[in-house]
Amino acid sequence: MAEEIQPDPRTQALLDHAKQMGKKGLPPVHLWNPDFSGDIDIRIARNGDWFYKGSIFTRLAMVRLFSTILRKDEDDYYLVTPVEKVRIQVEDAPFVIVSLDVVNQDGRQCLIMETNTGDQLRVDEDHPLWVINDPVSGEPAPYVRVRDRLDGLISRAVFYELAELSESRKVNGKLCLGVESAGSFFVLDDTPLET
Repeated sequence: MAEEIQPDPRTQALLDHAKQMGKKGLPPVHLWNPDFSGDIDIRIARNGDWFYKGSIFTRLAMVRLFSTILRKDEDDYYLVTPVEKVRIQVEDAPFVIVSLDVVNQDGRQCLIMETNTGDQLRVDEDHPLWVINDPVSGEPAPYVRVRDRLDGLISRAVFYELAELSESRKVNGKLCLGVESAGSFFVLDDTPLET
């Protein structure tokens, strides 16, 4: 059984602030501009696990709280409060998409996704889906915009569900595989199909 993490005073202060702000929905981290306070030993692994000083977070509630004060500035990720901004490490994307629902909204197919921290989003123009080839493995790496500049890596299981929903359409003169959501078409594989 994993040992319960006891945060140091600095980390506890971040948690306390996140709890306070979480009572009102997502805090407006994009409006806060505190001075950079340094690095903190928090890392988000590619599979979505959060680590503090090398130990995995065992309480999802703590991960959820920290995820609400997460922000990306340029190429770095920060936990931000009105008075403090600390840099953390993110191996790939800060979220992992763990489930997919297909719903009908106003006569249109909409894809509803959920992250490992419980955020829900509808794939649309504000939350686009895209696929790149992983430079190391060459395998497809699918992502979706969760909020602001924060993305979610789509889990393999959810990507298989998307593949089952895929259809072929012409995009920029090429027949490609993709999925429709909220009136937009998102390409899963841009390798031209045989016509």
